[in-house]
Amino acid sequence: MAATPYASICTIGDEILIGQIVDTNSAVIARALGQAGVRVTETVSVGDSGKAIRNAIVDALKKNDIVIVTGGLGPTKDDVTKSVLYELSGSSGYVTDKRQLDIIHSILASRGLDVLGINRQQASVPDRCEVIPNRLGTAPVMVVRFPEAEYGHKAVLYSLPGVPHEASGAMEDVVADIRTSYSLDRIWHKTIMTYGIAESALSEKIGGWEEELPAYIHLAYLPDPLKGVALRMSIYGKPDDGTDPVRILGEQTSRLRGILGEAVYAEEEKTLQEVIGDLLRASGKTVSTAESCTGGMIASLLTSVPGASEYYPGSVVSYSNSVKENILGVPEEIIEKYGAVSPECVAAMAEGIRKLTGSDFSVATSGIAGPGGGSEGKPVGLVWVGISSDAGTRTVQFRFSNDRQRNIERFAASALNALRCVIAEEVSGHQQSFMEGKSA
Repeated sequence: MAATPYASICTIGDEILIGQIVDTNSAVIARALGQAGVRVTETVSVGDSGKAIRNAIVDALKKNDIVIVTGGLGPTKDDVTKSVLYELSGSSGYVTDKRQLDIIHSILASRGLDVLGINRQQASVPDRCEVIPNRLGTAPVMVVRFPEAEYGHKAVLYSLPGVPHEASGAMEDVVADIRTSYSLDRIWHKTIMTYGIAESALSEKIGGWEEELPAYIHLAYLPDPLKGVALRMSIYGKPDDGTDPVRILGEQTSRLRGILGEAVYAEEEKTLQEVIGDLLRASGKTVSTAESCTGGMIASLLTSVPGASEYYPGSVVSYSNSVKENILGVPEEIIEKYGAVSPECVAAMAEGIRKLTGSDFSVATSGIAGPGGGSEGKPVGLVWVGISSDAGTRTVQFRFSNDRQRNIERFAASALNALRCVIAEEVSGHQQSFMEGKSA
């Protein structure tokens, strides 16, 4: 079999270039290829121009063993990818793939729709293309294999549908096909999730540890406003000295946890809300939320975890002071004396929602997301978080300096992390402390 292959990903569509939609397919495809042992060298996006698509694909085929194209395979007339594949493959006509046509009939029948000529057209493929049926949609995966004489090396082109869940669903079959032609090295990954330390501060704090990493361990910093900073260690192929990759990654993870302590909230790719769910489910405890500035985002994140109904009874989005007072029971004098954005107010909100729902824990937020509404004492980007339980009620302040949406995301994530610390402390008995929010 051929050596470890290199790949390029090309996404197609004017809607990507003008920012109408976000290209998530490249990330999903790159992750699937990386996990399989394929090295991704580049990702490119081009518009719905036959010439631009052709040039991008040819350029990628010259430099890579594998090219994966996504998009431009729908039933509408502006989808031109298939015609480019027709030309590049040297086809002389189109044929109907019966397997895909059967899937099209099944999908449309399940929706109570008739099969139109434009739908049947999607099962029509250039006669020099192989087909991997798309079980989740109407446009098949088309495969073109090029001999060494074409681009100086053997190459294969996979054309996937652009619908994200269809592109993602096709990758298992694509990777299986790649394995038939290439010897894929094993790749080992270890992801450590951190929260409460900005990427730059994190880099400085673990600088000595990072410098001592073996050369064959590749470290990546992966920041996300809702997850914190993920540190991903990767080993591509078994080290020449015979070191066990699983053992060495475990040892380095232990060293890293010793440096970062409670800032590490998971040793696998998990979200804060998933970790909170694990803690609550294991302890048989429940949590509720009372939100002002976060507008329900914390509730949305918590309930995005399957099975959240086991530990999450409900929430109140108390955007106005009247709801804070009349529903959550925040005393009017607290808001008059301290204001809605205050430790006194979020403490009362957290206690009020816990009383309403009967939950074991609660978290409350009140802050100033911006762009207006700030003052010298309470600037835009300030949020107070309250956490209540049988052990008492605690409050913590965070400050950020982003736009409104990013501030809201940081508010919600910081509140979840504070909640995680409290639950972990009360469940495990190990004292936790809140980490001050930083501008970012």
